Amino acid sequence: MTDPIAELIADEGLPESYMDVVEHHWKPLATRIARLPATRAPLVVGINGAQGSGKSTACKFLEVLLARRRVRAVTLSMDDLYLTRTERQTLAREVHPLFATRGVPGTHAVALGLSIIEDMLAGRALEMPRFDKAADDRAAEVTRITGPVDVLLLEGWCVGARPQEAVALAAPINDLERNEDPDGTWRSLVNHWLTQDYARLFDQIDLLVMLKVEDFDAVRRNRALQEEKLRASHPHASETMDDAALERFCAHYERLTRHMLAEMPARADVVIPIGPDQNPIDQTGE
Repeated sequence: MTDPIAELIADEGLPESYMDVVEHHWKPLATRIARLPATRAPLVVGINGAQGSGKSTACKFLEVLLARRRVRAVTLSMDDLYLTRTERQTLAREVHPLFATRGVPGTHAVALGLSIIEDMLAGRALEMPRFDKAADDRAAEVTRITGPVDVLLLEGWCVGARPQEAVALAAPINDLERNEDPDGTWRSLVNHWLTQDYARLFDQIDLLVMLKVEDFDAVRRNRALQEEKLRASHPHASETMDDAALERFCAHYERLTRHMLAEMPARADVVIPIGPDQNPIDQTGE
């Protein structure tokens, strides 16, 4: 009889030593999730983590580990809620040019995420959207979900984010903001949206887990690795990025990422430090 965890490690191209990560981190987290008071179904577990922190990988293992406990978990990525490319282009024309780039609050179809949770709570069949990063657009394919769901794993780089104080928005933090958002319109709107639909979505979270990278430099390194993998798997894709484009792309995320790294650890229910190898750091720091 095959071990589904060992199969998943192989399917993900991870080393056999990753079994230690599963044992020391994902199994205890799965146990904690399974023991949450069943006040509703699904319970919503927020998985926050900067780019390259291993959110999607963690969710795959959590789904398998929870299934062992007869807990059905389904993952919804904030990435899959991105507005279509056409919608973002319209937003860029009518609101601010920087909204053409996916990522920040304001570039997601948050109402779609809320409707998915509503359908799950009502036990209705539903379709989960998917986003194609290589095409920078929502994919035609969807995943159909039927039957009861016990746990929804809501994962994304800004999951659970809270807005900054208005005074913190005054000074630009990088060249992108300095040159392309000199009056602060874009960053103020991003912050405003966090008080609106995003707050309603994140209020659905029953347990907030933060996969905490060391700093924003780690985000740049990890996102570069992701882009290398994307280029290798989609060699003819038109929307992959060179180094300059990648640096500009990451600059869109910098403000809110730094804000979350500073304030979220104190309020998250679970904080798991992530090392330079993109794996959780154990309690000894090794």
